[in-house]
Amino acid sequence: MHFTITGGTKLRGSVSVNGAKNSALAIISAAALAQDGATYLENVPLYTDILDLCEILRALGAEVTFVDRRVLKIEAKNITNCVAPYEKARKLRGSTYIVGLLLARMGKAEVAMPGGCDIGARPIDFHLKGFEALGARAWLEHGSILAEAPGGLRGTDLFIDRASFGATINLMIAASLGHGTTHLENAAREPEIVDLANFLTGLGATVRGAGTSTIRIEGSRRLHGVRHEIIPDRLEAGTYLLAGLASGGEVEVKGVIPEHLATVCAKLVEVGADLEMGPDSIRLKSPQTLAAVDVQTQPHPGFPTDLHPPIVAALARANGISLVQETVFENRFNYVNELVRMGASVRVDRDTAIVRGQPRLSGAPVEAPDIRGGAALVIAALAAEGQTTVSGVQYVERGYEDLEGKLCQLGAEVSRDGHALASEGQAS
Repeated sequence: MHFTITGGTKLRGSVSVNGAKNSALAIISAAALAQDGATYLENVPLYTDILDLCEILRALGAEVTFVDRRVLKIEAKNITNCVAPYEKARKLRGSTYIVGLLLARMGKAEVAMPGGCDIGARPIDFHLKGFEALGARAWLEHGSILAEAPGGLRGTDLFIDRASFGATINLMIAASLGHGTTHLENAAREPEIVDLANFLTGLGATVRGAGTSTIRIEGSRRLHGVRHEIIPDRLEAGTYLLAGLASGGEVEVKGVIPEHLATVCAKLVEVGADLEMGPDSIRLKSPQTLAAVDVQTQPHPGFPTDLHPPIVAALARANGISLVQETVFENRFNYVNELVRMGASVRVDRDTAIVRGQPRLSGAPVEAPDIRGGAALVIAALAAEGQTTVSGVQYVERGYEDLEGKLCQLGAEVSRDGHALASEGQAS
């Protein structure tokens, strides 16, 4: 599967974002905690990872159906299986949350070690240590995570190494059906963590402190279904803003929570963009020349690691030298050689991409290595002269729904697998 992109068109118009993938993966998993009633999740994105997670829950015994295009109904009173289907679980990183779910619901879990994008070590031992602190026994065997807590999970005080996003989510899920109160110190602070906390509280748990480094969870022995709307995807929004910037255009991203992108917007202004904030929208007008900037990725509220490759692609045509330091994942630079094929001047020195802006990029055949690296190549292709073929679209689709359609709304010339889409120009 591939995109064919003819660059050189300034993107113009408006585009809306979907629900946050990283929030949806956590909340769909947590929805199966409820022993009573059905949960209805609104604004569910239709990424392949989400659909795979739904299949895993069905295999465990939950009833999972889309009652509308973006409304997912989950009824999990009949969960009886403690073993997640191996081939499904190994495909996505979010399958780790099934371990926390099954420990809490069933006292036992067997889930394949997850896959996902190859962007560096994302140690599962943070999760295992957390489960053991909650009273479980957890170990790795034959490519799977195994855990058991025959006496149930119990509240504890726990320090999370490296403010791990995934471990914070998993322990919040597990502790919500545990005995007593759990304090998570050095917890991740991302908006998706807050969204999960609000959801768990709706189920009947008590979660306080989400969005800070200390989260307090009071477990409940019985949880019930609830209706909840997934927050907008800040990473998708940031990608479209950076695409507009790289193309020299003017785009409005709608359906966002602007404060979730505060650090990204600060960098866009530093590059020279003119931003206009609405209650649920961000409008970007590109400068004639992009200024070079330095970026350091950090856990929230710092600059998000998932927007590191896209901003490097935009800075490839900036005036001067930009430094983009990656502090979260050590293998996030596997897109760089593909950018270089397009004429970008990017050199990696340990944890930093040194980007020397070039007056022009040129189209070339390139291959997406992962979700965000693929997004970076698409952004570069939009700004390049001539035609670019981006293969490996299956990776990109794990984090972007109908990317080609939305770019065509903004006036881009994009086709998928040779099938052209009509450009809508000034879309609303």
